[in-house]
Amino acid sequence: MLIHLSELFTREGKREVYIARFGLSSVAFGSGLYEVVQAEPFELVFTGLGGRKCSMKGDSSLVLRTPCARCLEPVTFSCELHFDQELTPDQDGAAQDADQEKEPYLNGCELDVDQLVCNELILSLPMRVLCREDCKGICNRCGTNLNLRTCTCDTGPFDPRMSVFQEIFNEMKEV
Repeated sequence: MLIHLSELFTREGKREVYIARFGLSSVAFGSGLYEVVQAEPFELVFTGLGGRKCSMKGDSSLVLRTPCARCLEPVTFSCELHFDQELTPDQDGAAQDADQEKEPYLNGCELDVDQLVCNELILSLPMRVLCREDCKGICNRCGTNLNLRTCTCDTGPFDPRMSVFQEIFNEMKEV
């Protein structure tokens, strides 16, 4: 969704309220893919500040789904986003490069709501998403989800230099 803001940048004190919608079904960040389960429409309030500036305020809430970082089971969690920024439109070439680094969601006088929400979402995502705090993860040998059942895999560290001794112990067990 694009919002055209040229009138707000030129008129001090002008106030506009837009109902914005996040239109993406998923967001990729790092090695994770976050599926958007629920995204309610939200209000963005813009106020012209004069001097080719305007302020933007609003709040949004998203419900996302991603695999647990330990056991890979799907986890659903909500993420609250808060917008409170001062916007300045692109002007000349030098300022345009600096503005695009600072505000990649603002192109000239048009605000890209999807890009704005993605930027805020990436800043508010947790480092790791777990299904529960005491998640045991999966077995690194057989792939069993250790939250659901235990496996019979040898959990001791395997040192290839000791494999000769392991063979001797295995032969002694057979006798």
